[in-house]
Amino acid sequence: MSTLKEKYTNDVVPELTKTFNYTNGLQVPKLEKIVLNMGLGEAVRNPKIVDPAAAELALIAGQKPIITRAKKPIANFKLRADLPIGCKVTLRSEKMYDFLDRLVNIALPRVRDFRGISGKAFDGRGNYTLGITEHIIFPEIDYDRTDSIKGLNITIVTTAKTDEEGKKFLKLMGMPFKN
Repeated sequence: MSTLKEKYTNDVVPELTKTFNYTNGLQVPKLEKIVLNMGLGEAVRNPKIVDPAAAELALIAGQKPIITRAKKPIANFKLRADLPIGCKVTLRSEKMYDFLDRLVNIALPRVRDFRGISGKAFDGRGNYTLGITEHIIFPEIDYDRTDSIKGLNITIVTTAKTDEEGKKFLKLMGMPFKN
């Protein structure tokens, strides 16, 4: 059992139960999944960059990503249908907790001039999306072997019903929100 999962059961559940007056243990928000998505706009011009990006995402996530493809052709972007334009990974159970632990304790503190993440990126249902501009903040990525710096979207899906519950839950799990 990971240390973050133990923290959840020992510290987070009692605190949230007290704060939001839950009557049942199943009402307490929990992590459902974490989705990592790497959109590669330049893959339209150079489709060969998708495979190295997928390999790097596999290093970050610890699991093989799927290649995402364009659904519709868009002439303005010179995009044809079924062209590979990114990759994504969905993490669940143990890998999800391990990734969140590495994100909070190792990767985010490596961001230059880091003062915390915005608390406004919730979707109205307690889920949080975080955009990272440089994927090289993860220690698994070797900066010298990377051909280009890519962005990464991280969506943390919780069972929280409101943004207030979701923010309190993620704050107790260790997410470094501003102020």
